[in-house]
Amino acid sequence: MSKATITRLFAGSLIALVAGIVLAAVGAALAIASGAFIVSGPGVTGVDIAQLTGGAIITLTIATLGIVGGAIGQFVAWIGAVVNTARLEDKTWFILLLVLGLLSFGFIAMLIYVLAGPNDVPAARDRQVYSATTA
Repeated sequence: MSKATITRLFAGSLIALVAGIVLAAVGAALAIASGAFIVSGPGVTGVDIAQLTGGAIITLTIATLGIVGGAIGQFVAWIGAVVNTARLEDKTWFILLLVLGLLSFGFIAMLIYVLAGPNDVPAARDRQVYSATTA
């Protein structure tokens, strides 16, 4: 996978994540406006499912799909970047992406990779092919 593809996937999934979060806030606002939450004192004590409007349910469902899809896209972009940098002779980017990703700092590692990472794996070197011949 090329760095350009990884960058597009990373940016697209980031947009999906942000859009999903915004839609979740809109869905929660619709649920609050419809009176679905039972408030007693300073906190919510229950949820009245019958009060939820179709708009709130649809909005929250689409938000969930956007967030899950964006998270999967981020993971695939991270895997692509790790595989892409594993092919390099200098393993610094590979180790950086792998360790930070495994320590739950994958977003920061990917952001650094997208902005300052190596462009692409150099073309395969000419390798001599040795064939075994029988005498």
